[in-house]
Amino acid sequence: MIRSFICFVLLAFALSSCESLKQLSFSDSRQTNGSASNTAASSKTSASGNKEIKFLENIETKQTAEPASKSIAGKTVEKPKTVAEKSNTSGGSLSNKTNTVESSSSLQMKYAILMNTEVEAVQNIELFKKIDEWWGTKYCLGGTTSKCIDCSAFMQILFASVYGIGLPRTARDQYSFSSKISRTEMKEGDLVFFNTRGGVSHVGLYLQNNKFVHASTNGVTISDLYDPYYIRRLVGVGRVEKVMTGSRLASNAK
Repeated sequence: MIRSFICFVLLAFALSSCESLKQLSFSDSRQTNGSASNTAASSKTSASGNKEIKFLENIETKQTAEPASKSIAGKTVEKPKTVAEKSNTSGGSLSNKTNTVESSSSLQMKYAILMNTEVEAVQNIELFKKIDEWWGTKYCLGGTTSKCIDCSAFMQILFASVYGIGLPRTARDQYSFSSKISRTEMKEGDLVFFNTRGGVSHVGLYLQNNKFVHASTNGVTISDLYDPYYIRRLVGVGRVEKVMTGSRLASNAK
């Protein structure tokens, strides 16, 4: 009887231990499965998070002003200026400079055509400006004004205003005053003398390309030195290299 009771107790204890072990095992499996599902969910979230790209909104970018100069190896290097900055600091209006260039170019073009030469060859702008002022002025013997002028008076005006040199009044005296040179040595500013009324009676200023400017009977104009009329009457070429003094001017005028 006692043995049967002991067996019953042992059997009951064994059954209760199995039940608790079963619950413990079931609980552990649930926890394990839950942990795995949580890990999978976080992995899924991480994977989806990598695919989604979010941008920050309402962000403003401000351009900082570049410094006017930089310091490199202890030396200050200025930033290169733009064309606009250069024109604002170049000491003069860009439009005024453009107008000056345009007017010079038109003057050069005009006299390049008249002398049958390249525009770049017309360099003495002051000389051609003065010629242009007197262009077409009527000729009259003894004339010295813009109403009418003769050849030697026109040479006096050109030399005084362009070269700062005083010449005697007449073509004959200008011939005596100048140093004689060969035709092969002629350059801009030399005097060319002609015999039109007996002796040296006409004078002009050599320019280039065999062209010279003078006050002719047709007015102030440019002619070709090798025109048959002028080449037959050419007396010589003179070069003026110094300023005439007042006393020499007076003696030549007598």
